[in-house]
Amino acid sequence: MKVLSLNHYNLRASRELLDALRDFYTEVVGLEVGERPPFTSFGYWLYAGDQAVLHLGEASGEEQRPRAAPTTFDHAAFNCSGRREFERQLTQRGIKYDIDHVPQTGQVQLFFNDPAGNGVELTFQSEDA
Repeated sequence: MKVLSLNHYNLRASRELLDALRDFYTEVVGLEVGERPPFTSFGYWLYAGDQAVLHLGEASGEEQRPRAAPTTFDHAAFNCSGRREFERQLTQRGIKYDIDHVPQTGQVQLFFNDPAGNGVELTFQSEDA
């Protein structure tokens, strides 16, 4: 038995926040809204290429999700290209971000938060990417 790869992660929120997350992840991060099975609940599947990597689902009124629930979740990371264009876009939208450099690999990472406060990392293979 072994894990083969990460399939997706899921965020649940009110319809209003869900739409803001959809817009953020498509317009800022570059994911694309794609096909989603006909579940009884409302939501979106966002794709990177042919993989639905982020599932957005509407939280029902009965769901109890404490606002400050303890969690160890820090961020979701996406492999990207076109770092300079991402930085321009983040700056134009007023999104504050941090830059980090991975020792020995040459990778460059941009860190910022989505509209719900979840951490997002964009990873680029080199300084020039």
